[in-house]
Amino acid sequence: MKEAMIYEKLEGTDVRCHLCAHNCLIHNRDRGICAVRENRDGTLYSLVYGKLISLNIDPIEKKPLFHFLPESSSLSIATAGCNFKCQHCQNYEISQFPEKGAFSIPGSATTPEEVVEAALENNCKSISYTYTEPTIFFEFAFDCAKLAHENGIKNIFVSNGYTSAEAARIIAPYLDANNIDLKGSDMFYKNICGARLRPVQNTIKLMKELGVWVEVTTLIIPDHNDSDKDLDEIVNFISSVDTAIPWHVSRFYPTYLLKDKPPTTIESIRHAGDIGKKKGLKYIYEGNLPGRGSENTYCPSCNTLAVERYGFKVLQNTITNNACPSCKGAIEGVWK
Repeated sequence: MKEAMIYEKLEGTDVRCHLCAHNCLIHNRDRGICAVRENRDGTLYSLVYGKLISLNIDPIEKKPLFHFLPESSSLSIATAGCNFKCQHCQNYEISQFPEKGAFSIPGSATTPEEVVEAALENNCKSISYTYTEPTIFFEFAFDCAKLAHENGIKNIFVSNGYTSAEAARIIAPYLDANNIDLKGSDMFYKNICGARLRPVQNTIKLMKELGVWVEVTTLIIPDHNDSDKDLDEIVNFISSVDTAIPWHVSRFYPTYLLKDKPPTTIESIRHAGDIGKKKGLKYIYEGNLPGRGSENTYCPSCNTLAVERYGFKVLQNTITNNACPSCKGAIEGVWK
């Protein structure tokens, strides 16, 4: 256990956690929504510090990040737990384990030094805090990120965007990129995820303001967030922040508690992409549809093919000095 960051002690032995937008009031011997932060006699503890449930080497494109150090490897780590209850979670075995497993906490004891050493030994240019929501293992992610930063390794969150503003400002000096899910309407968040929309929007805006490279992912689920109204609202928000934010539109497959809907049709994915283009988004990528040319990066000025991909593999990258090889127009991203 490790004492938690970003909480306040209240009257008696109650505490309020301010790590994420839930701002949980936690009574003595209780846990927050994430089920991995526990109040013990008025002190809040992280129960997952250094307890890794997953450690893998992934291509950066799998996060997905298409405009951040392409072709590089990222050391991906996670602990158990999550502050969302998404009915369609593809990693529900680990994200929901602390709650479903009678509050037990699995994981292998690991230090920040061991994580950074593993990244260095495997020539990983970054460490990704992913698979489950990184905010819930913030203390460990923060210590790893600081050490990685000192060793020239980049840090990446793959996040649901429920990080509090205070936590975002604390991690931002060491955080280089953040792929944030923008899942749907406020009603979608309430009914499907156990959360709300506005905090996610606030995090996207704040991360951009803090200088973190941001990409956004939306999983298109039939009859839940695929209406023109839903898609218009998502795209309008992204456009209002920055039309250069890459938007990953991904295909849904039935899983976990949401098995009553079919896989998203290719036509629906394409339709969502068309809405994004009409609204002026510069970079739109179709996820879970490899080999259809939808993973490629094109110059927004002259439409020259700049990065050719197949799935998570980069076939060619002709971007030089953040510019198109043909017209020399800017192609936003972190390319080196």
